[in-house]
Amino acid sequence: MSVAEQPSNVSTAGMRRILPPEVVERGPDPFAPPPGLRGGGPVRPLDLLNGARAWLVTGFEEARTVLSDARFSADKLRHRDATSPRPPAEPPRGARADGAFVFMDPPEHTRLRRPLTSQFTVRRMRELESRVREIAVGHIEAMRAAGTQADLVPAFALPLPSLVICELLGVDYADRAEFQERTAVGLSASATPAEQAVARAGLHAFMGRLVSAKRAKPADDLLSGLVHDTDPPLTDAQLTDVALLLLTAGHETTANMLGLGTFALLEHPDQLAALRAEPGLIDNAVEELLRYLSIIQLGVSRVATEPVTLGGVDLPAGATVVIATPEVNRDPRHWTDPDVLDLRRPRTPHLAFGHGVHQCLGQQLARIELRIGLGELLSRLPGLRLAVPAGQVPLRDEMLVFGVRSLPVTWS
Repeated sequence: MSVAEQPSNVSTAGMRRILPPEVVERGPDPFAPPPGLRGGGPVRPLDLLNGARAWLVTGFEEARTVLSDARFSADKLRHRDATSPRPPAEPPRGARADGAFVFMDPPEHTRLRRPLTSQFTVRRMRELESRVREIAVGHIEAMRAAGTQADLVPAFALPLPSLVICELLGVDYADRAEFQERTAVGLSASATPAEQAVARAGLHAFMGRLVSAKRAKPADDLLSGLVHDTDPPLTDAQLTDVALLLLTAGHETTANMLGLGTFALLEHPDQLAALRAEPGLIDNAVEELLRYLSIIQLGVSRVATEPVTLGGVDLPAGATVVIATPEVNRDPRHWTDPDVLDLRRPRTPHLAFGHGVHQCLGQQLARIELRIGLGELLSRLPGLRLAVPAGQVPLRDEMLVFGVRSLPVTWS
């Protein structure tokens, strides 16, 4: 699921138009945060290209404070966000999706999130684990049957979380081809805006039909639980929005972690060899990859609702703070040798899944998908390696979620 409770289909193209180039342009290391994020303290002023001022947060403890302190609001319609092109105004009724609780603060946020939290049960996650393995193995065996080379992104990284979301929501098998096709286009970094708009409109209609079907004939799935077990009941519009949020948050982030995580392992042969030799390292490996890669880029922001002192810096009411998650998860005050990928690193908290009331709902499922997906790839594709030089792997760095557009690999 989401590597933060954030709408993962948002492009950073808008952010790039207002953020100084030095904080968004990456260096030669594809796995490192932009060099311009370093230095200047854990909280520093950031003059935006639109003439506004924000504050950049790169410190771990400071970011935890922003994400957990009620004085920092996620409601971008009620509170003016300097990174937003919209003028400050009270949101008109219906200005946002009914179920888009990522843009809400408590108690509104709590009212919509609580019933969803209750659906992510230990039993459901355990049952999904066997299906995740079946899906992963099926796609790997299909790659093997086709030869000894594949593009891992369309062949494995994209379809695995898509089919897992189908299982979670209870999408009928007969409808999964349509679901996957619309999802692939709607969340594609290469599709045109017009193609994405058509696909997303189709997904909205698809989810609306799915909600109606679950109302008429419930089953043992998350969406049926939301339809029938929530008190007070959620409206069809809210249910549709929540289902779409689960799709965008749970598909794109996990898919990019699978692709980029595999790329990182292949480019760190000592760590890859350690994991192959000791498969029991996989849980630790997943946590370290989440910390080391932190694929949510400069898209998480909050607005101070009153004057706050953060990291020794006095912020005025209305200040926008932008959290640089990749740099936050490499804070040298929190980790030793933070720029080193070390699968045996002792586990410490990271912010790849966010923190506070907006912490990722599906982080347990995301860990299951990454653990099984990466583990099965390494065990079933001996000698897995890049099929092109690392410099030819196209990066996906213009979107909110960082990753690779394709990952050509080969195996023995």
